[in-house]
Amino acid sequence: MPHEIYSALLAFAIVLTIGPTSIKLLRALKFGQSIRQDGPSTHLKKAGTPTMGGIMILLGATLSTLLLAPRTINVAWALFITLGFGVIGLADDFIIVALRRPLGLRARHKLIFQALLSALLGLYVATTPELGTAVDIPFTSFRLDLGTVGYSLFAVFVMLSISNAVNLTDGLDGLASGTTALAGIAYSIVAAFLKRHDLAVFASALAGACVGFCWFNCHPAEVIMGDTGSLALGAALGSLAILTKTEFLLVIIGGVFVIEALSVVIQVSYFKLTGGRRVFKMSPIHHHFELSGWKEPKVVTRFWILGLVFSVLGFLALFKY
Repeated sequence: MPHEIYSALLAFAIVLTIGPTSIKLLRALKFGQSIRQDGPSTHLKKAGTPTMGGIMILLGATLSTLLLAPRTINVAWALFITLGFGVIGLADDFIIVALRRPLGLRARHKLIFQALLSALLGLYVATTPELGTAVDIPFTSFRLDLGTVGYSLFAVFVMLSISNAVNLTDGLDGLASGTTALAGIAYSIVAAFLKRHDLAVFASALAGACVGFCWFNCHPAEVIMGDTGSLALGAALGSLAILTKTEFLLVIIGGVFVIEALSVVIQVSYFKLTGGRRVFKMSPIHHHFELSGWKEPKVVTRFWILGLVFSVLGFLALFKY
């Protein structure tokens, strides 16, 4: 367990150290955030806040993992997938803020690259005997074997779902980084419980880097992670779930992300079915609460509390594995 603690502290220290210089550099390069005009009016003042700050998280988590985690193939895969999704997000952010193309990387291109990386991870897990193609259902003794092709497709679904769910959650100062930190801590404990100490160190580094980023990203944010961070954070959580063979546990531990994604699905579906009517004042659901009168810090704090509750529920489900 000491290695997990040291990993979190080191990642936190790295992000805290490089933060001020990184923010100055992003500001000098004029990599400022664009704010959607149909969003809450209170967010318009955030226009120009340096974005692509996810690079700070990735540097902190990666360096800490490389220095302290055991050199295993699973850690290598976790880093490869996380950084791969980070590169996709970085390309999207760069096109938007540097090349001034509002649409960024085309959605289908992002999904194709994400799916390819996810399929590689799924294929690796499916063809590794100690991991395999079976998935366990929390709170039951039921185990389902999906086969190589089925599991690879399942891995693609898991990775695309969680990475884009975290991306949707990244809409308020400190929301995505804080909830990911909680999920990272939860997965560090899960991995340690399952004797996967290599991945526990990686999860701790992820959590520590997110906490360090919260130092600069708390309201009012000095820097925004952008897709560079949100897609990578989702990929990191997804890879932890897949490599520890606790895929369905991620639905519980990442409950906040699930709620955020479902709110968008419900809103869009209901809007289309009813010809323009809405369930929420705005989606993702954190904007609904903002428009209902909650101040941004209150929304974020309460979602953090929910993240903690879901993590505890995840621990309870773990004992059924």
